[in-house]
Amino acid sequence: LLTVSRPHFVKLLETGKIPQLPKAGRHRRVARAAVLKYQRRQTTQRESALKELAAISQQHKLGY
Repeated sequence: LLTVSRPHFVKLLETGKIPQLPKAGRHRRVARAAVLKYQRRQTTQRESALKELAAISQQHKLGY
């Protein structure tokens, strides 16, 4: 779903950016809703950053 590497996904879980459910043995459990919420948050942040870059480029007349 996120198209990120496994180590990066584990880092997201360990830092708490994506909450995880209690482990089942050695296996991590993650709620689908938590992953989708993270995905929406990242999309929103990416879109706002792109809008800001577009505004800056228009301000400096870079033609974008």
